[in-house]
Amino acid sequence: MSNRLAVERSPYLLQHAGNPVDWYPWGDEAFERARAENKPIFLSIGYSTCHWCHVMAHESFEAPETAAVLNRYFISIKVDREERPDVDRVYMLFVQSTTGAGGWPMSVWLTPELKPFFGGTYFPPVSRWGRPAFADVLQQIAGSWATEGVAIRATADDVLDRLRETSGAGTAADSAPVAGMDALTTGVETCAAAFDARHGGFGAAPKFPRPSELIFLLHAHALAGQDHARTMALDTLRAMSHGGIRDQIGGGFHRYSVDAEWRVPHFEKMLYDQAQLVVACVEAAQASGDTYYSTVAEDTLRYVVRDMTAPDGGFYSAEDADSLVPDAPGAGPVDGKGPRDKREGAFYVWTKGEVARLLGADEPLVSRRFGIERTGNALADPQGEFEGVNIPYIAASVEDVAAHSGRSMDVTTETLARARQVLHAARDERQRPHRDDKILTGWNGLMVAAFARSARVLVDSPSRSEWHRVAERAADWMQRVLWQRERRRLFRRHRDGESAIDAYCEDYAFLAWGLLELFQLTGDVRWLTWATDVTRAQLALFFDPGDGGWFSTTGDDASILLRVKEDYDGAEPAAASVSVRNLITLGRLTGDAEFDDYAGRTLERYGPHIGRAVRVMPLMVANVALWHGGDMQIVIVGPADATSTRALERVVAARHLPWAVVVRVPSAEAAAALETVLPWVDGMWQDGVARVFVCDGFTCQAPESDPDALGRLLDAIVSRSGRSKS
Repeated sequence: MSNRLAVERSPYLLQHAGNPVDWYPWGDEAFERARAENKPIFLSIGYSTCHWCHVMAHESFEAPETAAVLNRYFISIKVDREERPDVDRVYMLFVQSTTGAGGWPMSVWLTPELKPFFGGTYFPPVSRWGRPAFADVLQQIAGSWATEGVAIRATADDVLDRLRETSGAGTAADSAPVAGMDALTTGVETCAAAFDARHGGFGAAPKFPRPSELIFLLHAHALAGQDHARTMALDTLRAMSHGGIRDQIGGGFHRYSVDAEWRVPHFEKMLYDQAQLVVACVEAAQASGDTYYSTVAEDTLRYVVRDMTAPDGGFYSAEDADSLVPDAPGAGPVDGKGPRDKREGAFYVWTKGEVARLLGADEPLVSRRFGIERTGNALADPQGEFEGVNIPYIAASVEDVAAHSGRSMDVTTETLARARQVLHAARDERQRPHRDDKILTGWNGLMVAAFARSARVLVDSPSRSEWHRVAERAADWMQRVLWQRERRRLFRRHRDGESAIDAYCEDYAFLAWGLLELFQLTGDVRWLTWATDVTRAQLALFFDPGDGGWFSTTGDDASILLRVKEDYDGAEPAAASVSVRNLITLGRLTGDAEFDDYAGRTLERYGPHIGRAVRVMPLMVANVALWHGGDMQIVIVGPADATSTRALERVVAARHLPWAVVVRVPSAEAAAALETVLPWVDGMWQDGVARVFVCDGFTCQAPESDPDALGRLLDAIVSRSGRSKS
């Protein structure tokens, strides 16, 4: 029988609709019952592609005996953290503060007043790995509540007061001058101390891709000449893209690597990782001149277009780590169990026998390239999940493979490309992992930014026009479906025909970033206008004038006990970091000093020593570089499809100028529209002649129509980068 979750839209909640647990969604019905019956609340938070969420569901929430305990002593609530990051943040703050760690599934026990008093993450069905059994925890908490409920409530009150002090809610920070360029040097030194020079990345296993760190390092190189910063970023991106954390067969990146060498991934794929890593790769290509990084970006975008794009144009959220074990001839079950067994990574792994069956005489060459071994190639496999199977990674260069096989480079390259297609087609015959098909505004904004940036920078890619269309179609769809024009509010989520849940600060920030990137690609004034409207709405809803910080929520929902300010640039960048970036961009496009003022007030909040916190807020430290980069505008005039225009675009795109904003003027009609909102571009369009204006604070030099002369001009600007902001 289904429980109350059966009528929800969240794929995660629907996964638990058949549990014997009497689940409630987050809402008044559950809260009122808890108060009426004086029962504690068991709050379980996760998401639909979370491996350990599945494990705990199978072990505990599907077990009738466990469900009986939950139903007797607790009011049980399920929350999709991706739909409700506001709920997740409050109780994650509690779990991290009280246990020193966090993650999902998150398990928290609350008073009927929603105040937390005990929490953790995954609890096994029997005590193991230093974790108590879930059933034991339930019995102990139920007993304590019956005998010590008053004391537990008092403790929860105290805990909430302490959390309120640390969350930033209602706290005014002392303002200080915006940090100087020395913050970049400090930040680079801090990153270098944690850098893994052998394998790339920072710290020990497990290793997560943190594109915000890589973007900081690339900006530090561009603005402050920090060559070591660029080296760390490039080496990390190359190591990740060579490892098993990248899907070598189908494209895209998995969530993280369980080992230091990026070889054995946690297999789920998140949309926000794809978007941010594409931007990092595109910037790496600009900073290095190495097209390898752009090929990785292109491959990742192909994956998103193929597997993560909805028919109407939005982007799906994620793909699961778990899938059914294939029952392919010659391969056999991955772990000796039946073909209906779901295992992490089953969709992605290969036996050597299966590769040989599919590729025949080409198998040795392909196996050398991708590290395919008879006994399997997993290095870090503490639970024996990948014994005897292979996770493809780049084990040998194409040059090495060619030399070893005796084939020419051209033949080897063609053979590897063909083999990849064969393996991909064979893999598509397997049962795919679950795809979370909800569409989230913020993550879609990040993906629009990635497609638009790629189309603007990778001028000669044959996919450029497709990326342009994909980005505009997604933005069009979001404006129709997720933007409430009259309320000037965004929805957070769309699924199954329903747009719902008022958006959070990150949704506004990430969408505005995507729209600003789309404007810089197209010159279409509607994207700049909407980005401005979204940003002004965000300022009204989330900005704290007391200290320049950004609340994650509006404060309208009384069930959210803390109005948190989050500065951590983690798997997703912090809304505050992206907001400052947007404000700086808007200031340089429009000349409106108000945008600059808001950006400056936020940066002042962190003071002159922000460089020391670069591992916590790398994108915010990167904003210091943008702040000091100077008010530079580059206006590219000329028909979008003209050879002469493309030649000038190519020159601009080849330079890594992260502090510059780009304005495209592709037609007389676009010029007329632009002049109504950016009057400083007046008169730049002249009969479709391709030329580029390089401007500093809206004072423009004479236009250049010769690509070589433009290159010399931009190189001269790069050589004197790092100018202080006046």
